[in-house]
Amino acid sequence: MTATLKNILTGKNSRQGLWILPLIIVVIGFVSLSVSTEDFATSQNLSNLLKQAMPLIIVAIGQMIVILLGGMDLSVGSMISLTTALLAIDAPAVVTIPLVVVAAVMVGFINGFSVVRLNVHPIIATLSMQFIVLGVAKLIRPVAGGSVPEFLVQWVNGTIFGVSTVFLLTPIVILIGWKLIHGSRYGLHLFAIGGGAAEGQEDAAHNFGISDRRNIIVAYICSALFAALAGAFLAGRIASGDPNVGTIFALDSVTAVAIGGTQLSGGIGGLHGTLIGALLMALLSNGMNLANLSAFLQGSIKGGILLLVVALQSRKKMGL
Repeated sequence: MTATLKNILTGKNSRQGLWILPLIIVVIGFVSLSVSTEDFATSQNLSNLLKQAMPLIIVAIGQMIVILLGGMDLSVGSMISLTTALLAIDAPAVVTIPLVVVAAVMVGFINGFSVVRLNVHPIIATLSMQFIVLGVAKLIRPVAGGSVPEFLVQWVNGTIFGVSTVFLLTPIVILIGWKLIHGSRYGLHLFAIGGGAAEGQEDAAHNFGISDRRNIIVAYICSALFAALAGAFLAGRIASGDPNVGTIFALDSVTAVAIGGTQLSGGIGGLHGTLIGALLMALLSNGMNLANLSAFLQGSIKGGILLLVVALQSRKKMGL
């Protein structure tokens, strides 16, 4: 009985990884903040909490797709910034939105191509792309400003039948992610490719007839598209373009995925764990903001959490 409980709490021998313990921490944190902080449990703050969590949930889903393969996408933050910059240029939505989609596909394709064809390590490939995309974003929008399409602002901040659109959009995004990762043949291929990579057998999936190179490129394209969607959400929320708004999401998305039990070596993870990890990160940020902690200290705490989570992962081969 004790061994079974330990396996559940640690995620040992589970394909979905460690997610029960983070869920317990989320519940404890929610209750603690509700008791200790008067402003936390208000409807306004809870609505803001979901709005804060939404971009991270979106980008973390895309990040998880790549991490399941044993990769990592550090360019998602810059892709978010580029999206806000493109949406804030002086052009109609019929021009800017397709432009964002094309840019995301190009960024994702180059990332995937660099990894599978040029044999560049995922961290190096996406870190290089991070600076390239950030440079383009700052060239388009050197400082925060401009205006995004009005319908986007209403889409993010409006209501439908008295219900905030955020509450309606969140399950739609989650269902799309669930279909990709757990409800499709492509999702099975992700686990197969990542499982082989985690065991040091990178060609295992290929030997069973799975097109690993194509699937990896598609994974990086999906990651960039989810980052672009998160960028569109943020652009609607702040109603302008900002070349620095996506900076924190590279670290936060990886941390959210890792907290949720997805192994950075690949092959193990569950979308529900990633959602729990994203909610925990949003809860942590909200609590630290209410406590008036400096942004520098918040970054240090998040970095420490990522280091701790990775150190606790039980796989012998980390892959990264």
